[in-house]
Amino acid sequence: MNAEPLLNSVVAALGEAGLEAILIGNAAAAIQGAPVTTVDFDFMFRATPANLAKLKKFARLVDAVILRPYYPVSALYRVMNDDRGLQADFMPAIHGVKSFNSLRSRAEKISLGGRSLWIANLVDIIASKRAAGRARDQAVLEILEKTLREKEKSSPKS
Repeated sequence: MNAEPLLNSVVAALGEAGLEAILIGNAAAAIQGAPVTTVDFDFMFRATPANLAKLKKFARLVDAVILRPYYPVSALYRVMNDDRGLQADFMPAIHGVKSFNSLRSRAEKISLGGRSLWIANLVDIIASKRAAGRARDQAVLEILEKTLREKEKSSPKS
Protein backbone atom coordinates (compact mmCIF):
# COMPACT_ATOMS: atom_id res chain seq x y z
CA MET A 1 0.00 0.00 0.00
CA ASN A 2 1.24 3.45 -0.90
CA ALA A 3 0.86 5.59 2.24
CA GLU A 4 1.73 8.84 0.47
CA PRO A 5 -1.86 9.89 -0.45
CA LEU A 6 -3.00 9.23 3.13
CA LEU A 7 0.00 11.10 4.56
CA ASN A 8 -0.67 13.99 2.17
CA SER A 9 -4.23 14.26 3.50
CA VAL A 10 -2.93 14.15 7.08
CA VAL A 11 -0.41 16.91 6.35
CA ALA A 12 -3.09 19.04 4.68
CA ALA A 13 -5.42 18.60 7.68
CA LEU A 14 -2.62 19.47 10.12
CA GLY A 15 -2.05 22.69 8.20
CA GLU A 16 -5.74 23.56 8.00
CA ALA A 17 -6.20 22.86 11.72
CA GLY A 18 -3.07 24.87 12.56
CA LEU A 19 -1.71 21.98 14.63
CA GLU A 20 2.06 21.97 14.95
CA ALA A 21 3.27 18.40 15.23
CA ILE A 22 6.49 16.58 14.36
CA LEU A 23 6.36 13.25 12.52
CA ILE A 24 8.39 10.66 14.42
CA GLY A 25 8.87 6.91 14.21
CA ASN A 26 9.12 4.68 11.16
CA ALA A 27 7.18 7.00 8.84
CA ALA A 28 9.67 9.82 9.49
CA ALA A 29 12.56 7.37 9.07
CA ALA A 30 11.14 6.09 5.77
CA ILE A 31 10.88 9.65 4.41
CA GLN A 32 14.61 9.96 5.18
CA GLY A 33 15.45 6.83 3.20
CA ALA A 34 15.23 4.05 5.79
CA PRO A 35 13.80 0.83 4.28
CA VAL A 36 11.16 0.41 6.99
CA THR A 37 7.39 0.12 6.93
CA THR A 38 4.62 1.22 9.24
CA VAL A 39 0.86 1.12 9.42
CA ASP A 40 0.46 4.36 11.34
CA PHE A 41 1.78 7.88 11.68
CA ASP A 42 3.28 8.97 14.99
CA PHE A 43 3.55 12.61 15.98
CA MET A 44 4.89 14.52 18.94
CA PHE A 45 2.93 17.64 19.85
CA ARG A 46 2.30 19.95 22.77
CA ALA A 47 -0.86 18.85 24.64
CA THR A 48 -2.01 22.37 25.50
CA PRO A 49 -5.73 23.24 25.66
CA ALA A 50 -5.36 25.19 22.39
CA ASN A 51 -3.64 22.26 20.67
CA LEU A 52 -6.22 19.78 21.95
CA ALA A 53 -8.89 21.95 20.29
CA LYS A 54 -6.79 21.90 17.10
CA LEU A 55 -6.47 18.11 17.40
CA LYS A 56 -10.27 17.87 17.49
CA LYS A 57 -10.46 20.02 14.35
CA PHE A 58 -7.81 17.82 12.71
CA ALA A 59 -9.89 14.72 13.51
CA ARG A 60 -13.00 16.32 11.99
CA LEU A 61 -11.05 17.23 8.84
CA VAL A 62 -9.91 13.62 8.31
CA ASP A 63 -13.36 12.30 9.31
CA ALA A 64 -11.90 10.40 12.25
CA VAL A 65 -12.44 9.81 15.94
CA ILE A 66 -10.03 10.44 18.79
CA LEU A 67 -9.39 7.56 21.15
CA ARG A 68 -7.55 7.70 24.45
CA PRO A 69 -5.81 4.34 24.93
CA TYR A 70 -5.49 3.42 28.57
CA TYR A 71 -2.37 1.25 28.44
CA PRO A 72 -0.82 1.81 31.05
CA VAL A 73 -2.30 5.26 31.70
CA SER A 74 -1.13 6.63 28.36
CA ALA A 75 -1.07 10.30 27.39
CA LEU A 76 -1.41 9.27 23.74
CA TYR A 77 -4.25 10.53 21.55
CA ARG A 78 -5.07 8.10 18.72
CA VAL A 79 -6.92 9.51 15.70
CA MET A 80 -8.59 6.74 13.68
CA ASN A 81 -10.59 6.35 10.51
CA ASP A 82 -10.94 2.63 9.81
CA ASP A 83 -12.52 3.16 6.38
CA ARG A 84 -9.41 5.00 5.16
CA GLY A 85 -6.93 2.89 7.14
CA LEU A 86 -5.83 5.95 9.08
CA GLN A 87 -4.19 5.69 12.47
CA ALA A 88 -2.31 8.75 13.68
CA ASP A 89 -0.94 8.83 17.21
CA PHE A 90 -0.22 12.16 18.91
CA MET A 91 2.04 12.08 21.96
CA PRO A 92 3.10 14.92 24.25
CA ALA A 93 6.17 12.94 25.35
CA ILE A 94 8.30 10.23 23.79
CA HIS A 95 11.04 8.07 25.20
CA GLY A 96 14.57 9.40 24.77
CA VAL A 97 13.57 12.97 23.91
CA LYS A 98 13.57 15.69 26.56
CA SER A 99 10.91 17.97 25.10
CA PHE A 100 8.98 19.07 22.05
CA ASN A 101 11.30 22.07 21.73
CA SER A 102 14.44 19.93 21.77
CA LEU A 103 12.96 17.61 19.13
CA ARG A 104 11.89 20.56 16.98
CA SER A 105 15.33 22.21 17.23
CA ARG A 106 16.79 19.23 15.32
CA ALA A 107 13.79 18.43 13.10
CA GLU A 108 13.66 19.15 9.39
CA LYS A 109 10.84 20.97 7.65
CA ILE A 110 9.99 19.33 4.33
CA SER A 111 7.38 19.93 1.66
CA LEU A 112 4.89 17.12 1.13
CA GLY A 113 1.90 17.46 -1.14
CA GLY A 114 2.51 21.20 -1.34
CA ARG A 115 2.35 21.56 2.47
CA SER A 116 5.01 21.80 5.17
CA LEU A 117 5.72 18.91 7.50
CA TRP A 118 8.21 18.70 10.35
CA ILE A 119 10.02 15.35 10.54
CA ALA A 120 12.21 14.22 13.40
CA ASN A 121 15.93 13.81 12.89
CA LEU A 122 17.06 10.18 12.54
CA VAL A 123 19.28 10.62 15.62
CA ASP A 124 16.18 11.41 17.70
CA ILE A 125 14.18 8.56 16.17
CA ILE A 126 16.99 6.13 17.03
CA ALA A 127 17.32 7.53 20.57
CA SER A 128 13.57 7.21 21.11
CA LYS A 129 13.41 3.62 19.87
CA ARG A 130 16.45 2.65 21.95
CA ALA A 131 14.97 4.27 25.08
CA ALA A 132 11.55 2.66 24.55
CA GLY A 133 13.20 -0.75 24.59
CA ARG A 134 10.27 -2.54 22.92
CA ALA A 135 11.10 -5.55 20.74
CA ARG A 136 9.54 -3.94 17.66
CA ASP A 137 11.71 -0.85 18.15
CA GLN A 138 14.87 -2.86 18.78
CA ALA A 139 14.19 -4.81 15.57
CA VAL A 140 14.66 -1.73 13.35
CA LEU A 141 17.56 -0.08 15.18
CA GLU A 142 20.27 -1.62 13.00
CA ILE A 143 18.45 -0.52 9.84
CA LEU A 144 17.99 3.03 11.14
CA GLU A 145 21.61 3.28 12.28
CA LYS A 146 22.83 2.08 8.85
CA THR A 147 20.58 4.66 7.15
CA LEU A 148 21.97 7.39 9.42
CA ARG A 149 25.58 6.39 8.61
CA GLU A 150 24.82 6.43 4.87
CA LYS A 151 23.08 9.78 5.17
CA GLU A 152 26.05 11.26 7.08
CA LYS A 153 28.52 9.93 4.46
CA SER A 154 26.56 11.46 1.60
CA SER A 155 25.94 14.87 3.18
CA PRO A 156 28.56 17.56 2.56
CA LYS A 157 30.64 18.57 5.55
CA SER A 158 30.28 22.21 6.61
